[in-house]
Amino acid sequence: MNSEPTLSGQCLCGSVRVSATPKSYHYGACHCSLCRKWGGGPMMAVECEDQVSFEGEAQIATYASSEWAERGFCKNCGTHLFYRLKDQPFYALPVGLMDQGQDWEFADQIFIDHKPSHYRFANPTKTMTEAEVFAQFSGDSS
Repeated sequence: MNSEPTLSGQCLCGSVRVSATPKSYHYGACHCSLCRKWGGGPMMAVECEDQVSFEGEAQIATYASSEWAERGFCKNCGTHLFYRLKDQPFYALPVGLMDQGQDWEFADQIFIDHKPSHYRFANPTKTMTEAEVFAQFSGDSS
């Protein structure tokens, strides 16, 4: 069972509030083209499995960005709220959405083979390619 405390956050306009229990205080960056197009750069997110709840759900819009995932945002202000896998207990929440100033650790980067050359991060992290990410979520260890 997860021992991390529940965190809270809200969108820019306050119409949507979120409570979530992160897997850890580690967060990562996704460099896939969809995340970069959605937010103008890599998505910096914390994983929460399915330990996420929302207030103001009527103000949440979702976009099915693939067959297996959707992205949520506030209908009023456009704040990005989550990336969610449809058939697995997996939410990725933007780390900046959380109100508390936790001692976050930038720990990993995914879709590293899609990262453009015009930016880089200074600290070392674990990295995964697109193939490694899909293998992890499909259960294929080959």
